[in-house]
Parts: sequence; structure tokens; C-alpha cells
Amino acid sequence: MRILLTGFLVVLGSMAQAHVGHLADAVGHDHWAAGAAIGIAIAIGLAGKLRERAKARDDEAVDVEDESEEVPA
Repeated sequence: MRILLTGFLVVLGSMAQAHVGHLADAVGHDHWAAGAAIGIAIAIGLAGKLRERAKARDDEAVDVEDESEEVPA
């Protein structure tokens, strides 16, 4: 019973957390542009990383083809 009561009190105290919806009330409605800019920056970074990964994969494929075309002397 003591463990159940302790668990209930811990959960009860943690329910008062704010969520992202309260961010607009705290900082004003015109700050949504900052959130959009952060999202765009993340998307650009991910696109660049994927492009680098694809280029590395293509370079590796070219290296494998070059090795198979070599004729021993």
C-alpha cells in the first residue's frame, strides 16, 4: 500500500508539465517563424548529410569497378 501511494504521489506531481502548445502563450505568437527556421535548418542539414552519404556510396562503387577491370601484368 505504501508503494502504491508513493507511486501515485510521484505521478501526480509530474502531471503539471507544460507542453509545446504553451510555448506560443509564453513567448508570443510571432515567434513561430523561429521554429520554422529551426526546422528548415534541420532539413537542410539532413539533406546535405544524405547527399554526402550517397556520394560516398557512389565513389565506393566506382572503386570496386576499377579494381575488377585491372589486368595483372
